[in-house]
Amino acid sequence: MILSVVFSVISLFLFFCQLFTLQKGGRFFLTGIFQILASLFVMSGATIYTVKNADWVPESASYGYAYILAWVAFPLALISGCIYVILRKRE
Repeated sequence: MILSVVFSVISLFLFFCQLFTLQKGGRFFLTGIFQILASLFVMSGATIYTVKNADWVPESASYGYAYILAWVAFPLALISGCIYVILRKRE
């Protein structure tokens, strides 16, 4: 999950850099790739927590809101990354 935050921040900085330096008609490939990597790290973190939950947490406890938020963040970050790869810079 920490790696996903790092890659999301890198993606944000790359977006601003590409926004001002990219030629018209160019695509935000680097931004999209880092956003897709961030979504994969969110998915892997949530999957590992799902598998290992019985070892780390007592059975009486529930998953909680952060766990649900991680599974909601995964498809949103993946869609965002795909849109960045497809997106062209326009005037």
